[in-house]
Amino acid sequence: MPTSLSPATIALVKATAPALVEHGKAITLAMYARLFEDDEVAALFNHSNQGEHGAQVNALSAAILSYAQNIDNLGALTSVVERIAQKHIGYHILPEHYPHVAAALLGAIKDVLADVATDEILVAWGEAYWFLAGIMTARETAIRGEIENDPGGWRGWRPFVVAKKVRESAIITSFLLRPQNGGTVAPHKAGQYLTFRFDVPGQGPLKRTYSISSAANGRTYRISVKRETYGLGSGWLHDNITEGDVVLATPPAGDFFLPKSPARPIILLSGGVGLTPMVSMLETIAELHPGLETHYVHGTLNSTTHAMSAHVREVAARHGTARVSTFYEDPCEADEEGHTHDVTGRISLEWLRRHTSLDAADVYLCGPTPFLRFFVNELIKAGVPQARIHYEFFGPADSLLAA
Repeated sequence: MPTSLSPATIALVKATAPALVEHGKAITLAMYARLFEDDEVAALFNHSNQGEHGAQVNALSAAILSYAQNIDNLGALTSVVERIAQKHIGYHILPEHYPHVAAALLGAIKDVLADVATDEILVAWGEAYWFLAGIMTARETAIRGEIENDPGGWRGWRPFVVAKKVRESAIITSFLLRPQNGGTVAPHKAGQYLTFRFDVPGQGPLKRTYSISSAANGRTYRISVKRETYGLGSGWLHDNITEGDVVLATPPAGDFFLPKSPARPIILLSGGVGLTPMVSMLETIAELHPGLETHYVHGTLNSTTHAMSAHVREVAARHGTARVSTFYEDPCEADEEGHTHDVTGRISLEWLRRHTSLDAADVYLCGPTPFLRFFVNELIKAGVPQARIHYEFFGPADSLLAA
């Protein structure tokens, strides 16, 4: 792998940026089509994010363009590299998989750009790809080393027994997981996720990622999963996985997590099933940071969809000063403001300003894409520094700020 890029390569790759603006999505689709010709390679991916309108297609297209535009300023891509490296840990992507991607990417560039993709341009993109691959594999090796050195750390797919299955609401169910071998588990950072592989009859192996909804304890993990209307993975978990069953997972990963020593007040802001990493953070704060000013703000439809309400309030009470505020957008007839929930309606920036330390706090957000797109952009427009806005959601995150 090259350790640096020549000025000629940098110039050629940057010169292709206008073509990538126009044809980036077509290149990405062609690249995946080539990759998925190999069943072993195809099995590495989460296919729910693929397809012409899939989030991964758009995210990768944007990432390739960003690399071309910033190839002479790679510091601008640090956060993107970290996010992708963490995903690769979850999906167990190894150095030996990189040549498949190189061949598919260069072939796709040639297919789509045709005569524009001269031999000179393809050589430059090949050099640029392997230079970035060197950065990625070095980071992934470092992450794997950290995990494997942790007590209870492991590499690749590990079997877990479903020790308990708990229905938290009409649409969310929690699964408590213990190692099948009875050993310890790596201590995750509050906010991180596990990636699972399910062998579903008629579908082949499915890869799905779910946030951990408990604080680190060295013994178990808990995930809390929403049943999605057309979700193969969530449907399989809800309908087919019972207590005593075994599931396979890779180690905790993700670049969205609570810092070891929070320096500012914390606002945990979530919508729907986005509460899952927030519960992990709240439990961690209650256990390790008793004096930390904490606001847990959650929005959901009503009591039928509100998960883990009693647990969250018990954890907040244990902390002593953490404040819980729940919004119901469309309360049921039996719901009562001040009893089942705190506020009727949607969370607003104005409410956050009045009731939290928004001007001084770190804000952690998780929820559906519209929820995140609205709040991340509104917080930025309101003057909250981007360094104090931290977010995670389900699917590739790179297009979140496109608006």
